[in-house]
Amino acid sequence: MPAAPRDGTGAAAAGPGTAAPPILSVVIPVRNEAPNIAPLVAEIEAALGALPHEIVYVDDGSSDGTADALRAARAAGAPVRVLRHASSCGQSAAIVTGVKAARGRWIATLDGDGQNDPADIPRLFARAEAEAAAGRRTLVAGHRVSRKDSGVKRVTSRIANAVRAWALRDATPDTGCGLKVFPRDLFLDFPHFDHMHRYLPALTLRAGGHVVSEPVNHRPRVRGASNYGTLDRLLVGIFDLVGVAWLQRRGRRPAVEEDAGP
Repeated sequence: MPAAPRDGTGAAAAGPGTAAPPILSVVIPVRNEAPNIAPLVAEIEAALGALPHEIVYVDDGSSDGTADALRAARAAGAPVRVLRHASSCGQSAAIVTGVKAARGRWIATLDGDGQNDPADIPRLFARAEAEAAAGRRTLVAGHRVSRKDSGVKRVTSRIANAVRAWALRDATPDTGCGLKVFPRDLFLDFPHFDHMHRYLPALTLRAGGHVVSEPVNHRPRVRGASNYGTLDRLLVGIFDLVGVAWLQRRGRRPAVEEDAGP
C-alpha cells in the first residue's frame, strides 16, 4: 500500500474531499478518543458540506486505538490531517500544533469527546466573517447555555467563570467551551503556554481583538472517558489566572505608522 502523501509539516496531506484550498481548518486535540473519531468526523462533514475545509487532528500521545481510527477516517476519504505528539503535552500544546499546521485562514476548535456539536460551526463561522467584514479581528466563543455535565463540574465551572470574568474582564460567560472560531493570524499573535486554551478570550483582548459569544448545543459524553479531573483543573487554574492577569497588565500595543516621506 503506497504511503500517504505528506505536506510541509510532515503531516498527512488532506484527503480527496479538499481539492480547493481550505477556507476553514477544524482543529481537534485528542488523547485516547478512539471511539469518538468516526462519529465526529461524519458530523463535521455533514455540517460543513461544500465549504472548503480540512480537519486537523492532533493526537496528543494516545495509548489506545486513536491513531488507527484517524487513519481509517482519512482512508475513507474525509479531509483529515493527522499530527501526533510522541508523548502527551497537553491540550493547549495540541491546539498550538494544529493551528500552526493549519492551512485555512479561519480556525474552528472543537473538543474531541463529542460533547460539542459540529452543527454549530457554520453559525459561529458566519458571525466571525461578519465581524471581519466590519473590520474587527474577533474570536467567536461558544456558550454552553445548557450543559450536559455532572453537577459538580457545572458548579465548579460556574465559579471558575465568575472568578475569571472578575479578574480578567474577558467579556465571556463560558471560556471553557471548546468550540470557538477565530482568524488563524489572531491566534498566532498570542503568547503560547500550557493551559492557554482556557484563556483565549482574554488573550484576544490583550492582542487588540474583540470577543463575542454565541449559544451552542452541548451533549453528554457517550463514548470514552474524560481526561480531566475537577481538583487538578482547579489547582492549576489558580496559578494560570494569576499568570494571565499579569500578561494582560504587561501587554503593550504600539500604534505603528510608516513614514512615507523623503
